[in-house]
Amino acid sequence: MTTFDKIKQKTWDYIYSFFLPIRKFLLKTGIIWHKKGRQKYHLGWLAPHKTLENLKKHLFEKWGFGNHFIAWIDEDQVLSWRKLTDFEDQYHLRIYKDGEICGHFEYTPEAHPLEHLEEKGEIDKREDFLKFLGDFVVQKKHISHLKMDPDAFDPKSEITIENEEIKN
Repeated sequence: MTTFDKIKQKTWDYIYSFFLPIRKFLLKTGIIWHKKGRQKYHLGWLAPHKTLENLKKHLFEKWGFGNHFIAWIDEDQVLSWRKLTDFEDQYHLRIYKDGEICGHFEYTPEAHPLEHLEEKGEIDKREDFLKFLGDFVVQKKHISHLKMDPDAFDPKSEITIENEEIKN
C-alpha cells in the first residue's frame, strides 16, 4: 500500500465513525440517491439447511470476507460483506432475506470513492464467488426467511486492509 493509500485509509477510518448518519441525512434530503431494488449479479440461493450464521463463518474463516457497512443498502438485504484483494479492489457479496445471493467485483470505496459510487469498474466474477460459496449456494430457487445481520451497521466491524489478513 502506498503512502497516499495509507492516508486515504486513515481518512476512511475517521469517516466510518459518522458515515451512517451523514448518509441517512443526504439520502433523506435528496442530495444523494440510491435506486431501489437489488444488485444485478445473481449467483444463486442459500442452500436448504444452511444458515446465514454458518455461511458468515465459512466466508470469514476460509476466504477472509467481512462486514461492509458503508455499502448502499439494497431492498431486503440482510448481509453485505466484502473480500479485499488489496486496497484497490474487492469482491462484494450481498444476501437478501429470501435467500438470494448476489455478488460482483469492484473498486473499493476507500481507494476510488467516485468511481465506486458511479459503479465504474464493476464486473461479474461468478466463478470466483461460486468457489467462495461452495455448497452454501444452489441454483434452484429455495426461499429462506433470513434476518438482518446484527453487526450490519457497526462501524467497528468494517473489514479494512489494515485489519484483514488477505486470503487467496
